[in-house]
Amino acid sequence: MKRLLASLCLLACGWAPFPVAAVETLNGQSVETIDWETLLPADFDFESVYGSQEELSNLDDFDPEAQRRLDTMKEALKSTPVVPELNGRMVRLPGFVVPLEGDGQTLTTFFLVPWFGACIHTPPPPSNQIVYTHFEPGTRLDNLYDAVWVTGVLQVEDFSHELASSGYRLEAYRIEPYTE
Repeated sequence: MKRLLASLCLLACGWAPFPVAAVETLNGQSVETIDWETLLPADFDFESVYGSQEELSNLDDFDPEAQRRLDTMKEALKSTPVVPELNGRMVRLPGFVVPLEGDGQTLTTFFLVPWFGACIHTPPPPSNQIVYTHFEPGTRLDNLYDAVWVTGVLQVEDFSHELASSGYRLEAYRIEPYTE
């Protein structure tokens, strides 16, 4: 809730890390530019997955309760709720790439995530903040630090990988460098 309020305040002030605007058509479908908040159900609460910051900060790393909480959190992260109404919509979403499959030169599948380094560090974001992305022609990725725009058809679909689990799949039609 705090994150949502902060995002709304930033938007009201005219600034957002990933602005939302534009109307275009691709493959006969209207493209909707969305942000990461759009992938969260209205009643989603991050504390339901991560627990209260106050409770967690009181745990010692070597406390067996800390390990139990971490295991519980990892399981909860794999199945966070999604927004079913997004299924089948043509969307444009900004984010960072976490490579999954490719031939060294060309990347064909990856996780699209809201911040750099997500999924590489433990724990990964909730599954409703990870989008499994497939781009058949493949794309070159020169720098993982650079954000991209990905446009394609969004599906509500679970996907599990050793790095993380996602609640969405995006069949990409276009990948381009992120610009405001």
